[in-house]
Amino acid sequence: MHDKNHKSPHILNASSNLLGLCFVVLTSLRLLNISQKTAIDESTTAAIIFFMSSCILSFLSIRGNIKNGGRYENIADYLFLAGLFILFITTILFSFNLIS
Repeated sequence: MHDKNHKSPHILNASSNLLGLCFVVLTSLRLLNISQKTAIDESTTAAIIFFMSSCILSFLSIRGNIKNGGRYENIADYLFLAGLFILFITTILFSFNLIS
């Protein structure tokens, strides 16, 4: 038997973990006073927005008494993928020294 919101707990778990990682990266850049010298903080901030939105929507989807739960789950899924894509591109650009 399939649960209607079968992806939401996984999206919430992964998004919240990556959200925490983004906060650690952003805080580290700020504490080291190198956030003005790099584009990593801007891309991390964008990823934070996507992951936070994904967390909120997946949580609302899990609540169960919201009639648009399936729609929230789908949007959360796409926002999660967008956040992952931003982190992937940032990592690749940083690895090849295209951004510092």
